[in-house]
Amino acid sequence: MKKRLRLNAIEMFNPTDTPGFWRHPEDEGHRYKDADYWVELAQLLERGRFDSVLLADVLGQYDVYHNSVTPALQHAIQAPINDPTYLIPIMSQVTEHLGFTVTISTTYDHPYSLARRISTLDHLTKGRVGWNIVTSFLTTAAKNFGLDEQMSSEERYERCEEYMEVVYKLWETSWEQDAVVRDIERNIYTDPSKVHKIEHHGKHFKVPGIHLCEPSAQRTPVLFQAGSSNAGRSFAARHAECVFLNNPTTEGTRDVVLDVQSRARKAGRDPDSFLFLPKITVIVGATEAEAKRKYQDGLQYSSSEGLLTMLAGWSGIDFSKYGPDKLLEFVKSGDSRSIVEFLNNNPDKKWTADELANLYTYGATTLLVGAPEQIADQLEQFADETGVDGFSISYITRPGSIRDFVDMVVPELQRRGRVQTEYEEGTFRQKLFGKGSSGYIPEGHPGKAFSYAYR
Repeated sequence: MKKRLRLNAIEMFNPTDTPGFWRHPEDEGHRYKDADYWVELAQLLERGRFDSVLLADVLGQYDVYHNSVTPALQHAIQAPINDPTYLIPIMSQVTEHLGFTVTISTTYDHPYSLARRISTLDHLTKGRVGWNIVTSFLTTAAKNFGLDEQMSSEERYERCEEYMEVVYKLWETSWEQDAVVRDIERNIYTDPSKVHKIEHHGKHFKVPGIHLCEPSAQRTPVLFQAGSSNAGRSFAARHAECVFLNNPTTEGTRDVVLDVQSRARKAGRDPDSFLFLPKITVIVGATEAEAKRKYQDGLQYSSSEGLLTMLAGWSGIDFSKYGPDKLLEFVKSGDSRSIVEFLNNNPDKKWTADELANLYTYGATTLLVGAPEQIADQLEQFADETGVDGFSISYITRPGSIRDFVDMVVPELQRRGRVQTEYEEGTFRQKLFGKGSSGYIPEGHPGKAFSYAYR
């Protein structure tokens, strides 16, 4: 029996995540402030039987390039950007099954307030919420939250470990399942004996009291994680249920999957209890020729300055201070085999910085170009060779790229039995993991240790 592939869309509450493509005549990213845009997107994704949408986020500005935020503002490099949590109530009201995963940083958001926000969203969506756990990487975020400098990755993840303990206690321990009795005759809404202070007193957090919310449908949301560093992979192995990957090669993706599974085994978790969802960018046409034309047409909208701004933010290197050689060194050291092979096949070419930056036009991710049958073939092959459980579908133009995928690729994958034709009933967790799931955090997960007393 063929493995069902989960489909997750990636979005941001900003004009674009593809440098320069806000200028594309078919792009509607400028509508990002319009609630109707998000309503239409939610309905489109549910029509395409997507399992979820991951709402990415950043808490800072890209200011490494030219040591200034000006290029990021000029080229809309994840700026301006709004708070994605407010999209979930809007999108959930026009859908019944689509899951919503929101990105919230453990470095700059207190666990007491985050726990309430997530529980509120889980209540409003009837159990369709996930949390993408990040520790944030932009120095501008650290400074704007009052720090002199960014904490190291190791420090952020150490703090994050305690953060998770706090939210598990709030979600899983504080309120017993039957605490809310609504007993009119006795004039008791909540039985106080079934609500407990968590009495957390740790190195980073002191949270003595009770959770503000009664238990939601899932209690703890579905936990996503996207860290690719050594600390990030170890954290994913301990806490994640779904792992978002962004390695552009088959070999690199498979290595990360096996590494996280190995670390999970050492942490006492079932390595098969994870869902791995790598980022994929798809350009599809009715024919291969049409898809290739779309690919070539898109190149004219690429912004080399915008790409350099983004690459500088990722790497911490201000490429405006160096010649193309420094950028070439960075590009060759990256994970994109297709880009590295392209460079190696042109050893005598004298590259300009603009030309090197434009190699990232469609992102440092797996790019598939072709007719629906070709895209489906490549997705199946990628999944079978890497062991991933589905894909996080990115866009070139909004919402055209997703609409093309829904209208052309999804029916082909459904015909092959790889994508669901109807949704399962239940919470987000049950929809992702199947009928055997209780809807609550599973056995073997560290969060479960906090829930035994009250189930």
